[in-house]
Amino acid sequence: MISNQESLKLSPYMAIYDIVVPKNNMLRQIGELVDFAFILEELASKYCHDNGRNAVPPIRMFKYLLLKSIFELSDVDIVERSKYDMSFKYFLDMAPEDEVIHPSSLTKFRKLRLQDVGLLDMLIYKTVDIALEKGLIKSKTIIVDATHTKSRYNQKSGQEFLAEKSKNLRKSVYQFDETMKEKFPAKTTSNEVQDELDYCQKVIAVVEKESHIARIPAVQEKLNVLKEVVVDYTEQLQFSADPDARVGHKTEDSSFFGYKTHIAMNDERIITAAIVTTGEKSDGKYLQELIEKSQKTGMEIETVVGDTAYSEKNNIHYVKENELQLVAKLNPVITDGTRPKEKEFEFNKDADLFVCPAGHLATRKARTGKKGQGRNQVLTYFFDIEKCKACPLREDCYKEGAKSKSYSVSIKSTEHKEQKAFQCSEEFKEKAKSRYKIEAKNSELKHRHGYDVATSAGLFGMQMQGAMAIFAVNLKRILTLMKAEG
Repeated sequence: MISNQESLKLSPYMAIYDIVVPKNNMLRQIGELVDFAFILEELASKYCHDNGRNAVPPIRMFKYLLLKSIFELSDVDIVERSKYDMSFKYFLDMAPEDEVIHPSSLTKFRKLRLQDVGLLDMLIYKTVDIALEKGLIKSKTIIVDATHTKSRYNQKSGQEFLAEKSKNLRKSVYQFDETMKEKFPAKTTSNEVQDELDYCQKVIAVVEKESHIARIPAVQEKLNVLKEVVVDYTEQLQFSADPDARVGHKTEDSSFFGYKTHIAMNDERIITAAIVTTGEKSDGKYLQELIEKSQKTGMEIETVVGDTAYSEKNNIHYVKENELQLVAKLNPVITDGTRPKEKEFEFNKDADLFVCPAGHLATRKARTGKKGQGRNQVLTYFFDIEKCKACPLREDCYKEGAKSKSYSVSIKSTEHKEQKAFQCSEEFKEKAKSRYKIEAKNSELKHRHGYDVATSAGLFGMQMQGAMAIFAVNLKRILTLMKAEG
């Protein structure tokens, strides 16, 4: 049964908070900035209202998750810290002497209460609404980008992954007591996940039995990781611990296994929209949705800044149709072509045909491709193959035995021509300078809020992690902007 979080606190110790939690404490400031009643309204339907035991107030459970994201702590550690950290207890709306929750309650809250809530959009809308209400958003520009998050699990088999985590724990133990080698069970020689699970559980039992070792922080950290992984595999018993994760590419030569978060952020560095996908998804395909989500928050948009990934023809057409300005360079393939300069043919405007480097004029041309299919049409110019066979420059130009020789060029669309002209302007260059802001925001998410690695398996878990991390960085940014304005 849902309980009344706003019940009167009658503790004689409440005055302690005025002494130990100063006015400039971040958690006190967040508590004063945000009315968390919207969480209660959203989750009311997830609870029974007239029978059963009183549940831990949903606002308090939500705040626990927010603390996890702000301070990058595990369920166990965040609950442990809330026992003695008065700023945590104050933020959680607890009396100083109140008992804390059991860490397992957080897992249940995530799985049972937050499914189908649309938490990511809801929290972003809330923070943008606060920023607009405070008059902090003055720009009409959004900057778009995608950041990748590696899966908590890698592409190793379940057996290999479990073996790696148990090895990490044993190595940590040996740093403090090498005699423990004699106490660990013999390693399994099987390749079965269940056998590796049984071995890991035995290793855990041995370490926990030696309390003087288990209490060492370095060991305890590895022990907790192994225990969580064992629980995951015991529940799922599958070779892919993260079935939703996919291989994505950061560059031509580097890849990752995990997820992507497509982000829109305004010039004030407040995130206005986010979409979490599997790692292989293309950045450019989500531009239109990011714009529409940002507009839905109440923000007015005139300019969109992004990298080359967002300048595909459909996006150029979309922003033009919606009277927006797209500050994103065209792919060099469109502007410069794919050939080295020394292999390019010259166009003879009088003959309306191309001339090859050896001086031979094309004999005819043909148009291929149809309009309205989302890609440029191509003009193909054909040359006299008999001249090519005897040409002194035929190497790397004429393929021995070929029955024809042609040279093709893309017919640039009106959209591409206009965008190419715009990207050469001073206005474009000036507005493009703001793109570094979103790269800095991605770095903040990864290095200060643990967004470089997923904390759980599955797309829903990644969406949850994204929701809390983005809510946290937006609140911190709002506080910074408020302080700057005095």
